Amino acid sequence: MGLKTIIKKILRKPDNDDEVAVARALGVKIGDGCNINDNARRVFSMEPYMVTIGNKVTIAPEVRFVTHDGAIGVLRVNDEYKNKDIISPIEIGNNVFIGIRTIIMPGVKIGDNVIIGAQSVVTKNIPDNSVAVGSPAKVICSLDEYKAKLSSSNKPIMPTKGMTAEEKKEYIINNYPEWFEKTR
Repeated sequence: MGLKTIIKKILRKPDNDDEVAVARALGVKIGDGCNINDNARRVFSMEPYMVTIGNKVTIAPEVRFVTHDGAIGVLRVNDEYKNKDIISPIEIGNNVFIGIRTIIMPGVKIGDNVIIGAQSVVTKNIPDNSVAVGSPAKVICSLDEYKAKLSSSNKPIMPTKGMTAEEKKEYIINNYPEWFEKTR
C-alpha cells in the first residue's frame, strides 16, 4: 500500500453507515437515521453496551460517552471500595444533535428534540425540546425559542443540506458574493 493511500485512509471522513455499524457491533443500542461523525471506537467508553441512542441522532466529532466514574479509583485504598466501580447507563432520545467535543457523563438521560452545544459537559438530565450548553451543561432555552432566535437573527438559513461541497460553494457565491469576496 502506497503512502498516498495510507494518508487518504487516515484523513478520510468517517462513513456514517460504517461508524453506526461499528457502534452497534460494540453493543451500543442505536436507532435509525443516526450519524456518528468520528471513529465510533473513540466515541464510546469502556461499557458501550450501556449506551442507548434513539432515532435521528447526530453525534459531531470528538464527542465522548463516559459510562463510568474513574474517580472512585482514589478511594480504592480503603477496603470498603477496593473492588468497586461506579457505572451508569446513558440514554439519548430521538432527534438530538450533540455538538463537537461534548462529553456525556454517566447516568445522563437526554430527551427528544434536543440540541447540545459544542464543548458541553452533560452531567445532568436534559429535558425534551430544549437547548443546553456549557460546562456543566445547562438548558438555555426551549427548542421553540431557539427557532424564533434563528428566524430573527441576521444569519441566513440556507437550503444547502444534501449539496456537494462544490454545489454549496456555488450557492454561496451566487447568493452571498460579498462573503466570498471577503475570504479572498
